[in-house]
Order: sequence, then structure tokens, then C-alpha cells
Amino acid sequence: MNKKKDKRVTIYDIAKRIGIAPSSVSKALNDHPSVSDKIKTMVKSMARELNYVHNSNAANLRRGSSRTIGVIVPKINTTFFSDAIAGMEEACSEHKHSLIICQSDESYLKEKEAVETLLHQNVECIIISLSMETKTNEHLQEVANQHVNLIQFDRVDEGFPGHRIVNDNKDAAYRAVKHLIEMGYRKIVLLGGPDHLAIYKDRKEGFLQAINEAELSIPYNYICNNALTTEAGNRIASDLLEGKTPPDAFFAVSDYSALGAFKAASSRGLKVPEEIGIMGFSNDTFTKLIAPGLSSVDQNSRKMGKDAVNVYFDRILNQHSDNTFENEIVRSTIIARESSLRKTVPVRK
Repeated sequence: MNKKKDKRVTIYDIAKRIGIAPSSVSKALNDHPSVSDKIKTMVKSMARELNYVHNSNAANLRRGSSRTIGVIVPKINTTFFSDAIAGMEEACSEHKHSLIICQSDESYLKEKEAVETLLHQNVECIIISLSMETKTNEHLQEVANQHVNLIQFDRVDEGFPGHRIVNDNKDAAYRAVKHLIEMGYRKIVLLGGPDHLAIYKDRKEGFLQAINEAELSIPYNYICNNALTTEAGNRIASDLLEGKTPPDAFFAVSDYSALGAFKAASSRGLKVPEEIGIMGFSNDTFTKLIAPGLSSVDQNSRKMGKDAVNVYFDRILNQHSDNTFENEIVRSTIIARESSLRKTVPVRK
């Protein structure tokens, strides 16, 4: 009979048993001078008790000899992240480095475990896009404490200092909603995301800027947060279309929620784009496969991925004395397809 393999002990387990920060455990195991001898002895004793295996080569390898970069993304199977990873692999290949890919599946716990795994793999650099659940930067600080390079992209913690590659989220949303307004839509719903992540807060601000600039008045329930999935988009759109003040358009910060709005409109016999306009965000592969085609915002994710890796090679490796951080903004492109292109734009008095 096969015995179930025990879960690998981590620095977080040691920290929990002793009651100190994981960063302190890491420093103690690496004999950092800022940690007292008492704490070092306590940590190493607990490490032996828990059968923790410490990689003594990590410090040297992390200074640049492992030729490996790690990336953590929320979902590997979306077009945005798969294209971003393709860009990263291209850049890594050009510099003869390998790429280790981890998926958080929108879980903070899995994201933290992925960080820990990559640190154990002695990667030179970690590139990360935060999960939907992530509301702390403790694990990012652990990367910094281990003296491993960190680059955030797309979903970033703006309060954590470091290199960032993001889109022009506010301006892209503004241009997308302005397109809907130019097509004659006036009662536009925002299918948004959680405000604790900067990209969704920025997209909401862009939406509101376009609405206010056009002097449109929309009901409070047209602003919908946490509507990123097809199911959420369908449910919210269905409720609004059945309400007293039904909308004539949806701007979704995710193509999946836009697809949900599309399904809600179709199930009620509403014609897209004649009666309902729909605009998504990300330009996922399915947007050009459905009929009518779904308008969206292309984030140029392959470029984002390649640029993220090149920040490591061009900025971090070649400019050791430069203490400034890269904050690159990649411009998005509005892709107008049939779902928002009315053949006849209504005349508004």
C-alpha cells in the first residue's frame, strides 16, 4: 500500500509555529546579520523538528546564475495571459533563459504557494499578475527580502514599490465607452470588477469620464462591480433588461461578462447591435468567432509579456546602480466589431 506523501514544509509553517514573520524565518535560515542569535537558533531548531529542507545554494543562485525566470498568472487558459506568456517565452529564449509558469487560479493562497515554489527553484526574477483574492503584498515583500527581482504586470499592487507593466486602462475604457456613445447608445451599463484591484478601478474611472463628458445621466444600478464572469454578466444583464429602466448598451471590463450580457440580450430576442450594444475588454479569441462579433479592447498582451521580461534584462541586469523603477504603460487598441457597430445611428434631440 502506498503511503500518502507528506506536504513539503515551508518557511510559512516554521513562522506559524514560532509566531514570527516568514521574512524573519528566511533571514534566520540565511544567517542574516539583522537577526539575533536567539531567533536563528529557534528557527533552525524548529526547521529540524519539522524536517524542513533548506537550499543552501539559493543565495548564490538568486544573484543571477540559475538562468530561470518564474511567472505567476491568475489563469493560463485565457487569451490575454497565454499571449503574455508567449511574449515572455520569446524574450527568455532570446536571452537563453528558461521560464517556469505557475497559475494561481484566482486564489491568494495558491499565489503565495507559487511564490514560495519559485523561490525554492532559485529563479532570478519573478513576474506576477495578482489574483482576484489578493489584498495583501506580504508575499511580494518576501520576494524582496530574498533579494529576488520582482516585476508586476497587468494586475498590480500600486502600493508596493517596484517595476510595473500595465495598460492604459482608464484611457482605454474612456475610448471604448466613447465609441458606444458615438454609435448612439445612451443608457450604458458598466459590468466592472473589484475596486481593490487598480486595473478595474481605472476602467471604472474611464467609463465615468466618458459618461460625464457626454452629459449622460445613468441610474446608480448601472454601475456593477464584481461582474467578471459569463454567469455574473448574464445574471446582472438579465435583471437590468427586465427592470423599469432597461439599458441600451453594456461596457464590460471582461470579455466573459460581455458574453454573459450577449446571452441575456439574445435570450430576450433583443437584436445586437440594433437594440443593444456590447463592448468587452481583452479581445479574447472567442470575440471574433461568435456572431455577431464582439467588440473589445485589445491589450497588446504579447508585447506586455515580452516587455516585462526585457525590463529584467535591460533595466535590472544592465543598470545595477539605477534605483528608479520602470513603470511602462502599454497602449490598448479598440476593436470595433458588429456588436457595437450600428448601421444607422439614432438622431438624439
